[in-house]
Amino acid sequence: MTDTVTADRRMLESLVCPLTHAVLTYDAERQELVSKAAHLAFPIRDGIPVMLVSEARQIG
Repeated sequence: MTDTVTADRRMLESLVCPLTHAVLTYDAERQELVSKAAHLAFPIRDGIPVMLVSEARQIG
């Protein structure tokens, strides 16, 4: 099980914002990847990050 968690963690850490190419932060509570540079939060659905700007939530 730890291998899966490690692989998932590495995968999440390697993703960047599709709009700004900035580093993303993981919000475990909301299951989102947050781009502070673009003010967007990308959802993670069924363990899969949805990296589409049209699916992202605006954040303040």
